[in-house]
Amino acid sequence: QVQLVESGGGLVQTGGSLRLSCAASGRTFSSYTMGWFRQAPGKQREFVAAIRWSGGDTYYADSVKGRFTISRDNAKNSVYLQMNSLKPEDTAVYYCAADTIGFRRFPPIYNDYEYWGQGTQVTVSS
Repeated sequence: QVQLVESGGGLVQTGGSLRLSCAASGRTFSSYTMGWFRQAPGKQREFVAAIRWSGGDTYYADSVKGRFTISRDNAKNSVYLQMNSLKPEDTAVYYCAADTIGFRRFPPIYNDYEYWGQGTQVTVSS
């Protein structure tokens, strides 16, 4: 069983920055592929970013490329999402997710992620 706990959400003005964190349980965290997703009110959950177990490979949705950076610290069992140049359309609940069979494919498809956090709210005011 893997538990994921997100933190770092909040209210920020357009153009501002936030850094989300996701703390994971599990002795083999360093082997997981990790992802960030988001869900705005009335919309489907969408992919934001993913990072391979080693941190050497990352993948981003076009909508956040160049503004968001995913990273991880395997020694701390944590994954991060640095969000810069935030826009009102980035407002959503942000979730981290774990693909514990990380070698299947990269980036993982939605159903590859077996574990999800409870989410953290990010609100960008105009």
